[in-house]
Amino acid sequence: MRLSRLRSALAASLVSALLVAAPAAHAADAAKKSSKENNRYVARDVETLYNAAKNQLDKRRYKIAAALFDEVERQHPYSVWARRAELMSAFSHYLAQDYPESIDAANRFLSIHPGSKDAPYAMYLTAVDYYEQIGDVNRDQKTSQQALDAMGELIRRYPDTPYASDARLKVDLINDHLAGREMDIGRFYQRRNEWLASVYRFRKVVDTYQTTSHVPEALLRLTESYLELGVPEEARKSAAVLGANFPGSDWYQRAYTLIQKNEGGTPTVSAKKGKKAKA
Repeated sequence: MRLSRLRSALAASLVSALLVAAPAAHAADAAKKSSKENNRYVARDVETLYNAAKNQLDKRRYKIAAALFDEVERQHPYSVWARRAELMSAFSHYLAQDYPESIDAANRFLSIHPGSKDAPYAMYLTAVDYYEQIGDVNRDQKTSQQALDAMGELIRRYPDTPYASDARLKVDLINDHLAGREMDIGRFYQRRNEWLASVYRFRKVVDTYQTTSHVPEALLRLTESYLELGVPEEARKSAAVLGANFPGSDWYQRAYTLIQKNEGGTPTVSAKKGKKAKA
């Protein structure tokens, strides 16, 4: 999902659940103030302060909005507005792409209000903060694992919520991303003729990320690596699994050809047409 679409969905969810309209007079007063005035840390009544934050959020001044929502909690910690402001601060940081700050704010909300009806959303926001930081497949995947862990915890604790449904979709994408990283490392070891190391990486893809799109290639690479290691029986097993599960794929045709060449034979017509053949 594109970042803009995700933000729109999150905005719609939060605005409908959390943004309580204050009296029109307060909203009008907040709208007239400048950014500096709205962000000035002076004692103000809770409704004026909350609506000043909401006004900045509406104007897409997300950093200012986050600071003002924090002020609501600081100045009026025992008001009903404080709990809303805590979560709105996390949301504002998310929109500003200040993901670590958003995570801290959401986790603080969960530590103070673990039984809140908004706890599933706070946990979802934390998971999405990690998800948005997932980088290129060639980079360190620590954040990907953090996103996967956060999504998994959300699914475990709140399985019947809409947030868990979206998390399940993202888990598939994260797993595919992590599998892609393992494939990249495995191919690197192949180029260096480090066959044991490449086997370990491709084996991990097959065993740990077996529902991802990378499995067919991983099985071919296992076939190649095992042949280079001089263990043709393991190579045949990998090719057989590939043929049983992906009989019409180019990966299987390549694996079958490798096995035939290693055994001194030639590929059969059935293999060339992508039909299942005994490996």
